[in-house]
Amino acid sequence: MRDIDELRELRDFDTGAPPLDDETRRRVRARLRAAVDGPPAPVRHRRPVLRVALTAGLAATVAAGVLVAVRDDDGTRTHPTAKPPATSAPAMRNVSAQTVLKGAAAYAREHERTVSPRDDQFIYTKEIIKETEQKTGVTKSYVDENWRSVDGSKRSWTMEIGKGWWSPPLKANETVWPPRDWGTLLKLPTDPKKLILSLADQYVIGSRDKSLGDLTDEDWSSIHFDLAGLLKLVPVMPEGLRPAAYEALGMVPGVKLVPNQKDAEGRTGVAITYDDPTLPKGVTDFTAYFIFDPMTYRFLGFRDVRTSGDGAAMKTYTQLSYLDSWAIVDRVKQRP
Repeated sequence: MRDIDELRELRDFDTGAPPLDDETRRRVRARLRAAVDGPPAPVRHRRPVLRVALTAGLAATVAAGVLVAVRDDDGTRTHPTAKPPATSAPAMRNVSAQTVLKGAAAYAREHERTVSPRDDQFIYTKEIIKETEQKTGVTKSYVDENWRSVDGSKRSWTMEIGKGWWSPPLKANETVWPPRDWGTLLKLPTDPKKLILSLADQYVIGSRDKSLGDLTDEDWSSIHFDLAGLLKLVPVMPEGLRPAAYEALGMVPGVKLVPNQKDAEGRTGVAITYDDPTLPKGVTDFTAYFIFDPMTYRFLGFRDVRTSGDGAAMKTYTQLSYLDSWAIVDRVKQRP
């Protein structure tokens, strides 16, 4: 039924609107092929540790917060290029999510600092978080400082919303995503297509030898989850990895643009989020708002949603965060 609805939407598409880009066309082709071939394959279960790492801070040794559930204002699933941004942001008119992410990759390549930390060192990060309780409007600010062991062999200090704890080293044969250690990050491809296929190979053996067109919606959903976690939770990466992750994120079907979003400093930017094609229409999933400068495409920060409590006592917070500074240090709790 969902495929039929989308075909009707395509039939009624306004020819006066901007044309569909390559990613949307590929998504439509994939759905048509699936409809012809027969019922879709069952959804693969994601690795449990992945969800925990992103939502509970297990792997958040360099950042805090959870990923946010978002939707369009009217709840519909439209591609960003089919709806121009508001006139108050002329610089973003007719700009797609792919354009923004390619721009972010170019900015990162030009401005990234190359580092080669020793295995016995720590990566220090300082993050500023401002969150507002949606019901009362009360805003609180937090400063989270983290020290992550470079090779993962030492315990690290992790903070989330002003609270800290010791994160023990990983046990033998234990892995989490995103990787905690520099050595594993160094092994990730810095070519966006190869990075995508490398991530897909974790779910479908042999994906490294396939093309992007062979990936299913379920594959893409898991790949997006991995890329979002990598970009959100690892602010210091080997040279070339962050630009590759931005470009790879732009290749994911369902990635979309949301204009006129404020960051923690009150600056108006353009946000990138995700519409998961594996979910029923109108249902949202955990994702993140990545906010960029609308002119330079410099990354400004995140917009998240956090909840606490249960039932009538549940509180919902809008959370804005950004990386204030980072450094390589010799000891945990040592500040630069």
